[in-house]
Amino acid sequence: MKDNILIVSEDDAGRRLDNFLAGRLKRMHPSRVHRMIRRGEVRVNRGRAASGHRLRRGDEVRLPPHLDRRPPAPVAARARWIEQFVVYEDDSLLVLNKPAGLAAHAGGSVSFGAVELLRAARPRENFLQLAHRLDRATSGLLVLARKARALNALHQAFRENEVEKTYAALLAGPWRGGERKVDLPLDRSFRSGGERRVRVGLGQPATTRFRPHCGWDEATLVRALPLTGRTHQIRAHSAAIGHPVLGDDRYGRSTAALASRIALRRLFLHARELRLRHPESARLLQLRAPLPDELRASLKRLGPPEFGRSARKT
Repeated sequence: MKDNILIVSEDDAGRRLDNFLAGRLKRMHPSRVHRMIRRGEVRVNRGRAASGHRLRRGDEVRLPPHLDRRPPAPVAARARWIEQFVVYEDDSLLVLNKPAGLAAHAGGSVSFGAVELLRAARPRENFLQLAHRLDRATSGLLVLARKARALNALHQAFRENEVEKTYAALLAGPWRGGERKVDLPLDRSFRSGGERRVRVGLGQPATTRFRPHCGWDEATLVRALPLTGRTHQIRAHSAAIGHPVLGDDRYGRSTAALASRIALRRLFLHARELRLRHPESARLLQLRAPLPDELRASLKRLGPPEFGRSARKT
């Protein structure tokens, strides 16, 4: 958040204004939130809005000036730490190989994420905004814009599915056959036990291609290509076809024993490749982030693969 302005992310798009603020202002009583909205103290894109107003991605929600909720600034050492994960940058954009466990942005109980760390590490940066997002538990390539014009072009490219994204995912169970296309709608408004989840079979169209790379008796390493960009898409689709992602504590809790055996302490999902047109020059960018060492170590503990190329070459 900057200057008491909250930017609505893709994950929060479609939420009611009052519910969105309740999630951000956890210490404030709901009646106070509704009173602020009713009095016009909260503005959406500089205009008044009702409590039930549905937010859209990119909306600016301005809080009252007397309500300062700016998160504490990241310590300098942590801010500088993020620089080692920058894999590409030019005048228009920056690409980060985000570590697992680091949120893309601040929100809720998260004081700061990747974008806040980069802003703190680069105080002279005039403009730095997320072009898309990755789940906190997922590692890999994350694109940020350094110009407003580049951000608009990138948003359009991601929205129209013009960016080719490839993830590495270790799925539970042996794989039968070759490439598989999963075309199942997802409803991201479904919540269970207070945690964000999506429900398969309802909601917006969603399509993922799974291409087996190599496999074992208990697991299969696949390349997952989401052809749409829904929340938790790969995780929900893989679980729906009976092959949940290992280490997934929301959609694949049945994989806990195998994950423990191969010392996997995180979600095995990594955004490893991106193909996109440069937002200003239109040249094709092909970016790649190799598997993190901890994921390679877990693959090694599975032993030699029973089919496909050696997992050590991924």
